[in-house]
Amino acid sequence: MADQHARAGGSSTASRRRAAPRKGPEYAARAACQSLEGLIGHRTEGVSAVRRSDDDGWCVVVDVLEVARIPDTTSLLASYEVQLDRSCELLEYRRLRRYRRGAADE
Repeated sequence: MADQHARAGGSSTASRRRAAPRKGPEYAARAACQSLEGLIGHRTEGVSAVRRSDDDGWCVVVDVLEVARIPDTTSLLASYEVQLDRSCELLEYRRLRRYRRGAADE
């Protein structure tokens, strides 16, 4: 009986020692989209790139609908580079380019 109690206590202690889950690229992408939408007031369309930055944070390229037009292929979109720290808090952002939805990359 005492042996079972010791094992049960040991397993709960081990579970408390586990490290908190690391914030991965999916979390960083969602955080970048939410932060950018709140700042610029435009709807995000998607994420083009996610990479680790030099300071163990994240660099996320987010595509944003800036001007909706009809037909949709003439709407204006923009790509923003969003820098996040290791906690996925926004550090800075900048617009990289603006383009029509129907335009292909050069």
